[in-house]
Amino acid sequence: MRIPKELEKLMFFGIFLCLDAFLYVFTLLPLRVFLAMFRFITLPCYGLRRLLQPAQVCDMLKGVILVICYFMMHYVDYSMMYHLIRGQSVIKLYIIYNMLEVADRLISSFGQDILDALYWTATEPKERKRAHIGVIPHFFMAVFYVFLHAILIMVQATTLNVAFNSHNKSLLTIMMSNNFVEIKGSVFKKFEKNNLFQMSNSDIKERFTNYVLLLIVCLRNMEQFSWNPDHFWVLFPDVCMVVASEIAVDIVKHAFITKFNDITADVYSEYRASLAFDLVSSRQKNAYTDYSDSVSRRMGFIPLPLAVLLIRVVTSSIKVQGVLAYVCVVLFYCGLISLKVLNSIVLLGKSCQYVKEAKMEEKLFNPILTATPGKPAGKQQGTFKSTQGISTDENGSTSVTNQPVHQKENMPSLLVTSNSDQFLTTPDGEEKDISQDSSELKHRSAKKDLLEIDRFTICGNRID
Repeated sequence: MRIPKELEKLMFFGIFLCLDAFLYVFTLLPLRVFLAMFRFITLPCYGLRRLLQPAQVCDMLKGVILVICYFMMHYVDYSMMYHLIRGQSVIKLYIIYNMLEVADRLISSFGQDILDALYWTATEPKERKRAHIGVIPHFFMAVFYVFLHAILIMVQATTLNVAFNSHNKSLLTIMMSNNFVEIKGSVFKKFEKNNLFQMSNSDIKERFTNYVLLLIVCLRNMEQFSWNPDHFWVLFPDVCMVVASEIAVDIVKHAFITKFNDITADVYSEYRASLAFDLVSSRQKNAYTDYSDSVSRRMGFIPLPLAVLLIRVVTSSIKVQGVLAYVCVVLFYCGLISLKVLNSIVLLGKSCQYVKEAKMEEKLFNPILTATPGKPAGKQQGTFKSTQGISTDENGSTSVTNQPVHQKENMPSLLVTSNSDQFLTTPDGEEKDISQDSSELKHRSAKKDLLEIDRFTICGNRID
């Protein structure tokens, strides 16, 4: 009976993490791209020594990918796709919807690898021997991936829209019953804590994606009815039905999985503390990754394709004409930035609280305090960053790429020393005994940095 409460706490925290990474694409990313372009244009004034920082290179790559995919989406006719899907039979649409869900998970896993390869290829040190195909092929692969994934999500949203607008609600009922099939495939399998953590992250990402899909469906329907508020209350029961079925299926699934595998409800507090540890560590000045990419790797949530589709739907549904309309757009953008900043502040505060409750705060400072005595801190940090392929610019912003470390002895053996986090270990099979004393862990060298942990994983699989 404790599972629903603890699970929803984790889901609530995880959804706001995804929202924070999603809002970053609309708010801070355009500003960072503008600053990077300004620096690139004024580059001759500073001399050739001051090139773009790796973080700025990655920001510009993200911005260019977004713009290219947005213009490519104009060649996809949403109305023709809607009527093409509406002409299919109910059973065929049910099969299509199932195939789309599976394809979305597979493409998300592969897509983060493509984006990571692009970011590393564009920011790697020039003296390294190039063992890859180059920046331009990686860039075209990334553009093709984002465009393909955006089309897949559009087909998924269109199928859901057809179900909402069908005269009888049999199609929507069948599609929602598909969630209960998920219980059959998960409940009667053996789950360890690590596997349950991966499934919880996948459920968070799936629920947030469904919320965005429902937003797209409502926008398209409201546009067709000339933004009549009465039509929204016609859609509202179906929206509540979709959300309620998602929550009910997750509660039942996790309740029986924890029952059959003898896992206590306290494990969800540990999962939440682990996500909070990721957020806090990425906010440090010496962090080695951007938080939006940390969420992508941990949950398999990639905001770029979803952002491309949402921008495409909003720009086609809402017509901006006149000075007053542009003023409203500017005010809306300022509101989004305010929401992003407020959400980040609240998340950081709650994350610090969760990390302290799990007694993990000392792990954030041990790597800094255990610097090698014979070397200055700046030189040691520079050596570590060159190994990781990540550097920090003058303002403290970091690049979003991580180069996989091929030296096995540099990989840490486990995430934290507390017994409450024994479920999170590195997946390379070189785990050490968890029952070691915490005093031994405190005297490890700086190579065993906890900030290295889980920076190279996506959906539970290593990418090096």
